[in-house]
Amino acid sequence: MSEHHHHDEDAEMFEPASWDERYSGEEQVWSGRPNAQLVTEASRLAPGTALDVGCGEGGDVIWLARQGWRVTGADFSAAGLARAARHAAEAGVADRVDWWQVDARRFAAGERRYDLVTTHFLHPPDGGMVDVVGRLAAAVAPGGHLLVVGHAPSAVFTQLSASKRRAMFEAADLVPGLPADFDVLAVEQRPRRMTREGETYDVHDSTLLARRAG
Repeated sequence: MSEHHHHDEDAEMFEPASWDERYSGEEQVWSGRPNAQLVTEASRLAPGTALDVGCGEGGDVIWLARQGWRVTGADFSAAGLARAARHAAEAGVADRVDWWQVDARRFAAGERRYDLVTTHFLHPPDGGMVDVVGRLAAAVAPGGHLLVVGHAPSAVFTQLSASKRRAMFEAADLVPGLPADFDVLAVEQRPRRMTREGETYDVHDSTLLARRAG
């Protein structure tokens, strides 16, 4: 495979069409279980309104709705959102959720505000997550929380291309994206055990939790 072709494939992986194709098959892509750091942090909060950006098939949206939150699931893949809506209906929480097709890299909150804004394992290329953090922070209501979780760089991910590894981040890398009216509550690489294709790995979740003054 040529270097140029490899770069083209990587670029496509960061775009909606690639994810629409991934979600077009019959098999479920993700486990459907909520992400560990979301459970840890949101379990400590009083339910209110929540926005999950990059919601995929809706596992986190459904979990939040079951905890009493009113949730908007956002993703740039129409096929992913269709799957998420179907899963929410099957879980009996369709009346507590809304859907929003939007690309996090161009996300603009407008007048929308949420008590919790969260995103898990969103990895735009070329350090773009710092800008995304600023965009997501604008959607947090006064007194609300922002939770951003991603893959910390690790030797475990050697099967990935260099550009995908560069899209990973440590929590501290994201702090410059926060507006001045946010208090940082956690900037950590949290250990987690994951299983992929029958093999178990020890990885770390880069976890940024911040609260907006209010």
